[in-house]
Parts: sequence; structure tokens; C-alpha cells
Amino acid sequence: MLVDLRIQNYALIEKLQLRPSALLNIITGETGAGKSIMLGAIGLLLGNRADSRMLFDTDKKCVIEGQFDIRSYQLQDIFESEDLDYDQQCILRREISPAGKSRAFINDTPVTLETLRHIGANLMDIHSQHDTLLLGDTVFQLNLLDLYAGLVPMRGQYSNAYRQYRKQESDLKALEDQVAQANKELDYHSFLLNELEDAALDNEQQDELEREVKELEHAEEIKFKLTHALQGLSEGEYCAAGALKDAASMLGQIAAYSEPVRELKTRLDSCLIELHDIADEIEAVERRTEGDPARIDELQNRLNILYSLQRKHQVRDVVALLAVRADLRDKVGSVLNLDKQITRLRREVEASLATITKQAARLSEARRKVFPKFEKELASLLMELGMPHSRIVVQHQESAPTASGIDVISILFSANKGAQPQTLSKSASGGEFSRLMLCIKYMLADKTALPTIVFDEIDTGISGEIAVKVGRMMQQMAKKHQLITISHLPQMAAAGDAHYFVYKEDRTDRTVSRIRQLSQEERVHEIAQMISGANPSQHAYQSARELLALRGVEMAG
Repeated sequence: MLVDLRIQNYALIEKLQLRPSALLNIITGETGAGKSIMLGAIGLLLGNRADSRMLFDTDKKCVIEGQFDIRSYQLQDIFESEDLDYDQQCILRREISPAGKSRAFINDTPVTLETLRHIGANLMDIHSQHDTLLLGDTVFQLNLLDLYAGLVPMRGQYSNAYRQYRKQESDLKALEDQVAQANKELDYHSFLLNELEDAALDNEQQDELEREVKELEHAEEIKFKLTHALQGLSEGEYCAAGALKDAASMLGQIAAYSEPVRELKTRLDSCLIELHDIADEIEAVERRTEGDPARIDELQNRLNILYSLQRKHQVRDVVALLAVRADLRDKVGSVLNLDKQITRLRREVEASLATITKQAARLSEARRKVFPKFEKELASLLMELGMPHSRIVVQHQESAPTASGIDVISILFSANKGAQPQTLSKSASGGEFSRLMLCIKYMLADKTALPTIVFDEIDTGISGEIAVKVGRMMQQMAKKHQLITISHLPQMAAAGDAHYFVYKEDRTDRTVSRIRQLSQEERVHEIAQMISGANPSQHAYQSARELLALRGVEMAG
């Protein structure tokens, strides 16, 4: 439950603190005094969107902090799921800077707004006029029925299975689209692959082929030049070998007289040996060099095939062509594999559909069993709230499986005797909507684990004895849930365990909103004013005391 609420620098609130009772808390005050502003601040504490324009002082940050006693609510798993330390005292804090930057904390640990919403949703339930409008929505109605019937775990199991089924269905559709596209491209890819397969590609070196072609095309020139070079080196009349031999002989004749000459003679002998080796190799190359037109044609045809394939596939070498061939083999071969995958996925989808169909049928049966009890209990509560002729009928139809099952329900309502029940949007007035929602909240109070429930003017459209009964209903709910209720009705104000008054205070520079808990005598005065206006009569005071006496409050005087 909420132990302490602090609001600082928000809208008309400069600084406000509220320490509510563990039972039923009533908040009253004139229209515009700041009750809804306080509710907006609580909404920020639970993760609603922030707006820096709501700052009281635009030069200071806004801080909203709520301390909750959660020892009785078994929330350890929820905190663990958010990777947060659990403590019996939980503090939520929200800060909004003047620049509009928002920060959230749980027990002084920075958290995301999503985490703040998740934890906050398990600490407080704020009912507003928006919730009353939601009551006309059939999805909202189905959620209420599931909560009332205790079917949330069963529905959760079904929803998980349904999500799995839809994922498999989506995967199957994507695969079928992929196969359809692959089949369109199969002929073209097969043609390209056949070209590459016919080319019998291997790890051949294209530059070696090009070099061999160049040699064969210039064989005659190469042979002629080699022969001419050989003549100059060793075979001609004035060849280099003969000149070197003569020079070596001359040096040999005088080598005995001079050490440098002997060294030069040795070096010249080495040159002569190298020259003979070069001449021998030139002669060998010349003998091997022969023109071969057939070989040239063979190599040129091979290169033309490679060049053509490279241009077609926009690559530069044989290695890249081999990669293209491997990719085409995968694409062509994958069509058969995709067919096998489709067959497997279809079986999985069929099995999942059978599973969710069975689960949806069990969920639907469990829902339909609780319809009469829901109708009877809700009608009975409405009778207590001054609607003796009201009728509630849960209209049911089956549909194809959805995330919530195969049930489409609509709560039909009639307030008048003999009137045919119709959808809520057509048959319920604003006050009737409020009473319907209150009764449903009352029915669900024992079935939820929410520590604190906040009602924003749920007593709209009621008065008199009905308001007294609504107050008693609130008191019953407050035995198991802390309730905070904003109200304009004296009957509701008298029902509270604690009564808080919101008011405006005009200062010299601006107006601020404040709140204070009323003493017993102050409650009498406030309720008397709610009955008859700013200057209540003695009769109004007496009526206020009587209303307070209904809940066993002893008043002096």
C-alpha cells in the first residue's frame, strides 16, 4: 500500500505530502483546487509521459516520490524479472528537469520508464473516466471476464501457444514467398550454372595461359633473335667467347709476374664459364621454341570463354568465377531444400493449430461457465445501488482463433424493466456507466493483487441513498485494498477512514495548491459545506454528523 506520497514543483503544487490511511481515503475540494493535478502526478510516478510545461517553477526540477509497503504482496519474482533488489519498502521516484529530461528510480536504482510502468502497475490501479469509457469496448470486457473467472493463467498459456503458431505461420508464408521467387529465377540461374559447368572451371591460372599464348604468337621472332644472340656469343668468327678466350690467354702469359694480373685472369676465366653457360641455355631455348597454331587456337578459345564469362558475371578472374558457380549451385540446389523445409513447417503449423484449437475450446468452455454467475452477481450489486430492474447479459459468439481465444463477447445491459438489453454504448448513461464500473471493480477486488486502488470521481451521476451504498461498498473493498477516492459527494466523504481536503492558497505572486488531513470537526464542517454550500446551516451540520455516524464515527458536540 501507499505509505507516503511527496510531490514537489508540479503544476500548481509547490510542495505536497500525503500519508494515506491503509483503508479508505477520501479527497475532496472545490473544482480546480488541484485534485486532478495530484492524480496526474501519481500518473507520472507510474510511468506516464512527462511534460516540462507542467513545472511549478520552470527553473527547478519536479520530483514525485511514493513509498509503498509491499511486504504482503508477493512481488519478489516481478522485481527479479526486472533485475532489481527486492525490499519490503519500495520507493518509486520520478524527476523531470526544466529542460524536459525525465529520470526514473526504484529504490534509488535508475530504471527505464517501461520498468517503472511494470513495477508501478503492480503497486497501484488508477481508475479514471477513461476506464469507464473503456467498459464499452468488447476486448476490455473480455479481459474483465477472464480476471473475474480466474482464467488469466489459462489465457496466458493459450496466448503463448497462439504467438508460437502465428510465428510459425509467418515463417511458412515467408518461406513460400521465397520459393515462389526462387522458382521464377530457377531457369535463369540454371542456365547460368550450366554455362559455368560446361566451362569445366578449375584452379587454372589465367595469367599463365595468357603468357603461353604470347610466346607462341611470337615464336618465330623469338627463335630468330635467340639464334642471332648465340652467333654473337659463341659461334661467330668474332664471337664474344673467342675474344674472351684470347684475352684470358694473354693474361695467363703474364700472370706469373703480377698478383693483380693473376686475379684478373681468374675473374676472366669465371666470365668465360658463365658466357658458355648462357650460350648453352640460349641454344636450348632456341631448340624448344617452335610455333604451334593448333595450340594457339586451343589457348585462345579457352581464354575467350573465360573473358566472356567474366564480362557476363562482372568479375575479374577465375577465382571469382568459381565463387559465382558455387553461389549458383547453392541457389539452384536450395529450391529442393526449401520444399523440404516447407513440408516440415506445414506439419508444425498444423500441429500448432490443433493445439491452440484445443486450448481455445477449453478456455471458451471455462468462460461460458462463468457467464451466469457474472450476470447474476453484477445485477445483484446494481440492485443494491438503486437499479432494481437492471439486467446483464453476456452475449457470446465464436470466431477464428485470435490472441485472446475464439470468443467474441459483449456485455448487454438494460436499466429499465421490460427493456431489451443492449450494448453498453447504447444503453448506459454516464451515471450508470460509473455504477457498472464500480460494481465490476468491487467484484474484481478479491481477484487482483493490487495493493492500492485510486478512484477518480467514480461516483459521477449518483446521489442520496445510492451514494451511501457506494460508500459502504468502498468500505468493504478497503478491508482488503487500500483505496484513495476523489469525490464531490458528502455521502462518500463521510465513508472515508481518512479525509483529505485540497484547496488553493493565493499568495502575492501566484496561486498554489495544498492538501491537509481534516480533523473530525473539520470533516463535519467540510461535509456540511458539501451538503449546502459555503455557509452551512445547523441542519447541514446535523446531516454531516449523521452521515459520519453511519460509519461509527463518534463526534463531539
